[in-house]
Amino acid sequence: MAFKIKGSHIVAIVIAAGVSGWMYTGSSVVGGQPPKEGVTPIVKREAERSSKLFRVRYVSINPEPWLDKLTVHGQTKASAVVSVRAQVSGILINRLVNKGDHVSKNQIVCKIDPGARTALLAKFQARLAKVEADHTANSTLVEKGIVSKNLLKTMKASLDAAKAEIKEARLKLERSDIRANASGIVQDPVAEVGDMLSIGSPCVTLVQSDPIKFTGQISERDIAIVRVGASASIELISGKVVSGVVRYISPSADTNTRTFLTEIEIPNTNGRIRVGMTARAKIKLPTIDAYRISPSWITLSDDGKVGVRTIDENSIVDFAPIKIVDQTKNAFWVQGLQPGSKIISLGQEYVIAGEKVEAVVETVNSEGIKQ
Repeated sequence: MAFKIKGSHIVAIVIAAGVSGWMYTGSSVVGGQPPKEGVTPIVKREAERSSKLFRVRYVSINPEPWLDKLTVHGQTKASAVVSVRAQVSGILINRLVNKGDHVSKNQIVCKIDPGARTALLAKFQARLAKVEADHTANSTLVEKGIVSKNLLKTMKASLDAAKAEIKEARLKLERSDIRANASGIVQDPVAEVGDMLSIGSPCVTLVQSDPIKFTGQISERDIAIVRVGASASIELISGKVVSGVVRYISPSADTNTRTFLTEIEIPNTNGRIRVGMTARAKIKLPTIDAYRISPSWITLSDDGKVGVRTIDENSIVDFAPIKIVDQTKNAFWVQGLQPGSKIISLGQEYVIAGEKVEAVVETVNSEGIKQ
């Protein structure tokens, strides 16, 4: 059976031909009117557009002196924890300080029952008096030749022994009053009245927190650049920032973490910095050269490296990997660039390495931010 062309088929063919012609010529025929002169065909316009270079903005930068800082996380610790211990045994009959009290060196903090020590001292004092009297009497007899000098020497030895016994008895009696061997704040553990203290038992514990110290761990990768005596700023968890000085760096690393214990000394005259506070220290290191750039200039390479896109003297795009060494509120400090590098500041995400672009210079302010 012969295929019969319908009128609708003819109309569709005409419309398709008209659309194809319009796409090629870039003009349309309306109401049978011919195309206007000077209209550029779409294909030609696209060709012209693809021949134009992509326009980007760039900034020329140079290195600046940058004070390097090493960040260390840690906490505050007492400069020393001292136990005030009994030097004689006995029952604690009075504790003169409480937790939180400030104690000065040599201040009496506890009293132990003197017990027989008072009587013992009196006994030795009486013995000394008798020995002294005998020695005096025999000295007179020796001068008269009645008593030999050897007897006098024996009595002199007895006299010296009696004096030594008194000195020891007096010292034990004095040690019934336990005196602080350092200054500090009283904290646990403390003995309670009625406790039986033996020689070496702690009566109170003192914390020395002026100066206080910050302790943290530095990795073996960074330990070579830190020196004793370096200045540091310490930010406490409360937000307070104080200054300190590195006083100690461990000569050996922790076998588990491969880090080195570091201590920073901080003045704490008012006692406002408490022991055990979480803190972060920034240790100042020697000044180096770095580049200050805007965070918006940073991009990633195809293989995921952090860097910036640059252009050379021929406006050819390249990728420069960077190392971020610090950041401020408005800028990043980086290394890895060359002096005079031209960084693409706008349009870097739309170009690739090796592409030629139309480059327009852009100015930045003193903070490295676009004007």
